[in-house]
Amino acid sequence: MVLLNIWSVGHFLQWATVGRFLLDNWYIFLILSVGWECLELVLPYEFAQETWDNKISDVVVNCLGFYLGVSIRQHQSKEN
Repeated sequence: MVLLNIWSVGHFLQWATVGRFLLDNWYIFLILSVGWECLELVLPYEFAQETWDNKISDVVVNCLGFYLGVSIRQHQSKEN
């Protein structure tokens, strides 16, 4: 399995949207992001079967997406 895949794009877009419109608290974001990756350890579905490297890269991609979303929110609030 590769570190980045189609799910990575989905993770990035999801967390960018959450950061832009719903949430700007990094603590809650990290709990949700890491919590989901932990939940995937016990889910019996094929999409949840990943290597540890891929799980770590998912969290990194999540952080990048969330950072982008929060940055856009802050930039637009400064303009108004």
